[in-house]
Amino acid sequence: MRRRTKKGTAMKAIKGLAAATSIIALTLTLGACGGSDSGSDSDNSTLQKAIDDGKISVGFAGEAPYSFEKDGELQGASVAMAKKIFKELGVDDIEGVNTEFGSLIPGLNADRFGAISAGMSILPDRCEQAAFGNPEFMYTTALMTKEGKQDGMKDMQDVKDKGLKLATMSGAIETTVYAKELGIKTQEVGTPQDGMDAVTTGRADVFALTGISLNWMAKNNPDAGVEVSDSFVQEVDGVPQVGAGATVFRTDDTELRDAWNKELEKIVSDEDKYLDVVGDYGFTKEERPDGSITTDQLCKGDLPGAQS
Repeated sequence: MRRRTKKGTAMKAIKGLAAATSIIALTLTLGACGGSDSGSDSDNSTLQKAIDDGKISVGFAGEAPYSFEKDGELQGASVAMAKKIFKELGVDDIEGVNTEFGSLIPGLNADRFGAISAGMSILPDRCEQAAFGNPEFMYTTALMTKEGKQDGMKDMQDVKDKGLKLATMSGAIETTVYAKELGIKTQEVGTPQDGMDAVTTGRADVFALTGISLNWMAKNNPDAGVEVSDSFVQEVDGVPQVGAGATVFRTDDTELRDAWNKELEKIVSDEDKYLDVVGDYGFTKEERPDGSITTDQLCKGDLPGAQS
């Protein structure tokens, strides 16, 4: 799910999963709102079809606080962003399709849903498979352990140096980039809950995921007996890893992506508007993109300090 950049000491930030084949239709009525497409001549575009149908399906991966189901309703910061933007585009309802994180892009390209709303990190290999919108969230990582077992760890290199058993989520950047590049053998789990369970049962000493996600889990599971490290920007070969998450579209859905980006800019360019949309889910001004990192840069992997 992500990559990082440093701001001051380290941005406090934070992007998980449910059953791989479980599809949950979750209709959220957003309220009718006027809107139009971005001017395409095609009457069969994904955007125009969504406007005509009054709804669009989005893939999500059950990682709070990005996108998750609670009491039969799709919630989370990514979902709140989708609700706000699709409403402005004239799409009244969102239907959520619960999908394991690693299956989100394949599901998108198989037309199981029209977009991915899961706070997915923008990575070069993913950009080869799908089209990412502009950054919505800046990311940092954190470490979850049993209470009293942090032992001064500051990043994943410390986990390796101490020879601890590490759990990471399948398809997440902590697995596909950080652990891989650092040479750490991990126990892959399907969901954040599985990762926390691995820690509490002793099957893993540490669970690495975005700081926002781990802090959310610890806060909402006060009896779990876990604690979370300070968020950090992981370094690989001495290079801070830059990361941001975004909504994802099919490669040929440029009309939808461009219309989305236009509305997104109105939100991320204004701190108050941004926090009004995602603040209830623990996101702060530190997670708000400031324009210094673009999707094009992240897709090319050519940022100063980014993975090549």
